[in-house]
Amino acid sequence: MKVFLTGATGFVGAHVARHLAEQGAQMRVLVRATSNLANLEGLNAETVVGDLLQPEGLRSAIRGCDALMHVAADYRLWVRDPKTMYAANVEGTKALLRIAREEGVKRSVYTSSVATMGFKKDGTIVDETTPVSLADMIGHYKRSKFLAEQAAIEAARAGQQVIILNPTTPIGPQDVKPTPTGRIVVDFLNKKFPAYVDTGLNLVDVSEVARTHCAALETGRSGERYILGGENLTLKQILDKMSAITGLPSPTMKVPHAVAMTFAFFDETITGRILGREPRATVEAVRMGKKKMFASSAKAQRELGFRIVPVYEALRAAIDWFRAHGYAPAT
Repeated sequence: MKVFLTGATGFVGAHVARHLAEQGAQMRVLVRATSNLANLEGLNAETVVGDLLQPEGLRSAIRGCDALMHVAADYRLWVRDPKTMYAANVEGTKALLRIAREEGVKRSVYTSSVATMGFKKDGTIVDETTPVSLADMIGHYKRSKFLAEQAAIEAARAGQQVIILNPTTPIGPQDVKPTPTGRIVVDFLNKKFPAYVDTGLNLVDVSEVARTHCAALETGRSGERYILGGENLTLKQILDKMSAITGLPSPTMKVPHAVAMTFAFFDETITGRILGREPRATVEAVRMGKKKMFASSAKAQRELGFRIVPVYEALRAAIDWFRAHGYAPAT
């Protein structure tokens, strides 16, 4: 099988690439001219230099492939100009799917996000059937992923074979950027996590997410969404797990959302808008934190053979990797 893969230089995409390689797939992987290629080291794949902002330039690379695996996304919770994010996440996805259809690619897997689900403030566990609309999406990242997901669903309704995967919060090694989730780990290791807010996430082993991407190519139903999640945990529980692994103290002070919102507003204004740097806290992130992102992966278990595994080992692997690569002190 020949696969055109986007996002292989990133976190989830790098693990997907490794699993595809283990299965003997031939790969063409998209890299930008400015991409950090560390995650491709030792990978037997053809690299294609291009950009989701100029998708038509990828047509020749997509041509002749059996499958499209679109994992790449602009994943930031703060962005000075959101137009670029929508261009990459929404218009880029639409164009890739259109080109894949025009070039006769048989199957496409689109990596969406659990962020597109209809979460509740009371921590209700949601699934793919929970009602949700664009109005429920907080911030540009969530809105862009929701719109891209709708484009994938519409393509499937028109007859294209497209499977949509919705990872929750992947954790593990090779988070080079790091992602917003990885920053939680890095900040904890660097003792920059003095307090916490009452929120919750579903943490999932990135390796299992990647394995299921490969399974979805074979057994996923076109037009269907599949949540790929692991353990539903409060932020405090996550911090306590990292404390147990590292011996570092877990914060004991809980900050009300109103206080966190005030800090985020000033950090975003001063650091982001005045100094032009990415703020440590954003209003969007605090607003999102009011809803516990707890989810069920029962559908993916039934149809894709997805496995819910304890997240402890993935969290340990992430900590070891960040320390080994200089993101935090070794001890």
